[in-house]
This record gives sequence, C-alpha cells and structure tokens, in this order.
Amino acid sequence: MSAEARLSAKLAEMGINLPAAAAAKGLYKTVIFDGHLAYTSGHLPVTPDGQILKGKLGKDCDVEAGYQAAELTALGILATMKAALGSLDRIRRVVRLFGMVNSTADFDQQPAVTNGASQLFADVFGPEHGIGARSAMGAGSLPLGVPVEIEAVFEIEQ
Repeated sequence: MSAEARLSAKLAEMGINLPAAAAAKGLYKTVIFDGHLAYTSGHLPVTPDGQILKGKLGKDCDVEAGYQAAELTALGILATMKAALGSLDRIRRVVRLFGMVNSTADFDQQPAVTNGASQLFADVFGPEHGIGARSAMGAGSLPLGVPVEIEAVFEIEQ
C-alpha cells in the first residue's frame, strides 16, 4: 500500500481531511531541499477548521491533548510535503523529527507528547520508514502560545 493510501485510511479513521499546506508566517521557507533530503521549518498545530491550538503542557493541556496537537502538527508537515512534492509517495523515509513542547518546568512527558507526530508518520510510511531519529524537548514558550512545534527531515526520491 502506498503512503498516499495509508494516509487516506488514517485520515478516514481520524474523521478529518488533510489540511492545506500552510504559508510561511515570516521570512523563511516551509521546506527546503538539499539533494535527497527535505528539511521542514517548524510547523504548528492547526485544526481542520484553521484554528491554531494554544496551551502549555502541565498547565492548560494534559499529555493526551499534547499528543493530539503533535498529531495535527504532523498532518501539517505532510500537507507541506505533498504540496512541495506532488505526492507523499516520493518520501523514502523519515530521517529525523525535532519536537519542541511548550511546558511548565516540572512537566517531563515531552517524548509522550511528541509521540503523536511519530505515530502518525509510522502509520503513514510504515514502521521501517516512518520512524527516524528524534529529539523532544521542553520549552518555556513557543510562537503564538502553541503547545508544540515540530520540524522534520525526510529522505526523498529525486
């Protein structure tokens, strides 16, 4: 089954559609290509109706809400990649994810939150190609008060 077909099945299961690729909100590109690698800029969690999620883990959000925010963020990354490549089937594998979690000083579940993105990529690209290296860190604040911001690096077919 192709990545496009797995994504369609996952979206049907979630009851949502792939969002439109977000435009850059500043002086940067949402994705840049270097040889066989694609580097995405940090993406934020946006709901299917275009609302930017807000909150701080350990104060306004629990781990499950953070997980769902990371999942929405991963969908935004996939929308960016699909717009740039024409098809997610050109993605060979996830190389690396970097998840930043807006959290209180005593919150220590950043990896569990970032799993929302990791699991979505594993579901779409399969466990062998959808799970890459990863870091998850806490941040005292993130742009626009969002609970997560995630960057990704993908290996792509030329």
